[in-house]
Amino acid sequence: MKHKKPLPLAAQLANQLRGAILRGVLQPEHTLPATRRLASELGISRGVVVRAYEQLSGEGFLESNGAGGTRVAIRPDVQRAVSIPTPTRISAPAAGVIDLTPGRPAGTPFRHKDWRNAWKEALSAPGSTQLPAALGTIGLREAVAQHLAVSRGLPVRADDVIITAGTSDALQLVVAMLRNRTGHSGRPRILVEDPGYPTARRVMAAAGAELLTIPVDENGLRSSQLDTLAQAPDAVLVTPSHQYPLGGRMTVQERLDLLKWAEQRGVLVLEDDYDSEFRHTRMPLPAAASLPTNAEVVLLGTFSKNLSPWLRCGYLVVRGDSGQQLKATREALDTPVSGVMQSALARYIDGGGLSRHIARARREYSHRRTLLMDRLGRLDGLGLAALDGGLHAVIRFDKPDANALAAQALEHGVRVVPLAFYYADLAPVNGLVIGYGAVSDLQLTRALDVIAGLIDKGSNRA
Repeated sequence: MKHKKPLPLAAQLANQLRGAILRGVLQPEHTLPATRRLASELGISRGVVVRAYEQLSGEGFLESNGAGGTRVAIRPDVQRAVSIPTPTRISAPAAGVIDLTPGRPAGTPFRHKDWRNAWKEALSAPGSTQLPAALGTIGLREAVAQHLAVSRGLPVRADDVIITAGTSDALQLVVAMLRNRTGHSGRPRILVEDPGYPTARRVMAAAGAELLTIPVDENGLRSSQLDTLAQAPDAVLVTPSHQYPLGGRMTVQERLDLLKWAEQRGVLVLEDDYDSEFRHTRMPLPAAASLPTNAEVVLLGTFSKNLSPWLRCGYLVVRGDSGQQLKATREALDTPVSGVMQSALARYIDGGGLSRHIARARREYSHRRTLLMDRLGRLDGLGLAALDGGLHAVIRFDKPDANALAAQALEHGVRVVPLAFYYADLAPVNGLVIGYGAVSDLQLTRALDVIAGLIDKGSNRA
């Protein structure tokens, strides 16, 4: 009779600590003993403790804060040590809903000392009795310019940057500028991708724009389609780095052709640089705004995806006549972003906090992407896409109906979004868009089991 080989000591220790966290014995913000001290108390080598801590940090149960020690991570799926029976089903009210809505980041940067220190410094700085500059504080504009130079290789001056309250505010600003152009009559016509970002469509329409749609696929917008338009629009909104939601990216040649078409027809190119910082398999292509062209390009950026939508802060990179008109429009409307938040964010970027957070988040998202591929990639008749970068994946299948599946998944405690939600005029494709940025590994694993089970059941039903 063969005896089962015992687990390595590091794995045994990791199992014990993981169990204590899941039972609520060790709770969020509890600081664990230093590795040397715990090793001495347990009579084991320090290397065993280090490996156990590293394993749990990789799984998201622990987070290291350098000299501040190793603490239990704040995990929404962990049950507190209270006298409530452990739920047996994900759909039980005590467990809550596992939300796989796309576009939501992990939300962890505010727990790190980099952000806390930047915020404290901003609050302790001498208070200003005047409103922040309409275009944004010079400190944040310079920090954004430097960040784009490093992360995107984009030569930007602080004077090229306008601080916004996120993408929605930026799009409203663009529409207001287009409506105020001298000699322009009627509503500005803006071409958008289909499928595309529903919030962008809603915001621009509410701001007074007339929206036109153009079909796109996994490779993004095809510049050859633009020549078939009966009339050139005033602007075109594209997501060339990571098409939302299908995930494709425009080749450099396609981007150059788009810019040539826009230059010839006087069309303003609105480049949403969505998810360019989170690439998992390939290096990001250069932004269209960095390519040689005489076309007017406005780059839209936001801190909602790489930090948190809770900040409601982003930026525009503008040049040329449209850039001057956008600045004048912002000056007339004033800034919607608080000065203290701009000061904190500038300090955070300048101190390297943003780059360190992006590096951590990139590893975290890459791991969850692997979990998703391992779990759903085994299902017959299911296609996975949009996995080169970003915080979401698109899954396609013939059966069952995605809308019905989403309703069933919610009954099981999992919220997903049908791919049809992103279509405007084009006939939608059956599938789901799954966001994996804001959930823990444990939550994601549970949710994927529910989704896989429902797809398997629906596809085998007569």
